[in-house]
Order: sequence, then structure tokens, then C-alpha cells
Amino acid sequence: MSMSDPLADMLTRIRNAGMVKFKSVDIPHSKLKVNVAENLKKEGYIEDYQVVKGDGPQEILRIELKYDKNRHRVITNLRRVSKPGCRKYVRSNEIPKVMSGLGVAIISTSKGIITDREARTLGVGGEVLCEVW
Repeated sequence: MSMSDPLADMLTRIRNAGMVKFKSVDIPHSKLKVNVAENLKKEGYIEDYQVVKGDGPQEILRIELKYDKNRHRVITNLRRVSKPGCRKYVRSNEIPKVMSGLGVAIISTSKGIITDREARTLGVGGEVLCEVW
């Protein structure tokens, strides 16, 4: 199976695991995914994450999903914005507000992978990787 877009795969796995109320989801590890997971945790969308040893040489990123007291998932949806075939770049003054500020966009900038809010504060633009709400 060829993976043309590992980040889209990660978002899909999180979305699917949330729908069936899994406690955690395992994703092939990469630095990019760890950075995205870090932002999801910081924004309160996931409980936690850790990198664990996989069966083979590839490490695994294990994400612990977060639910409210009624067992509703905290992440209602995730959307890949910039795709390998169609990258989406924005200037600092063009950063989109996700769900009127209720959601968060994760952006790859020169300052690292950060949220839309941080990017606005720092005044940097970059590639809009995904949106979460």
C-alpha cells in the first residue's frame, strides 16, 4: 500500500477511532505527525500521545483520544487542507479562522508547526496542514 499522504492517513485514523470510541489509535511515526499531535494536545483535542516501539524498525505514534463526560469525542472533525497535489499557503494576515475561532488550524511555518493563533501572534504565515474542530 503506497502512502502518498501520511498526514491525511493520520487524520483519517484519528477520525475513525473517535467514531468507534477507541481509547487510543496507533499511527506510523514521523516527526511531522508528532508535531501535529503536540499541537492537538496543547489545544486540548487529545488526552496525550507517545512514541512507542513498533514490531518492525518503524516506531509508532500512539494517540490517546479525548472524550467528554458523556463519552462524546472532543474532536468533531479533522480536515486536511494542504494536499500533496495542491499545497495551500497563507500569509500571516490571511490565516483562516476555523469555525469562527472555535476550531484550530495547524500550520507549518518557519517557526515550526504551530496553531493558527500562535502564527497570528508571531506574525508568520505558512502551509495550512489541517483544521480541527
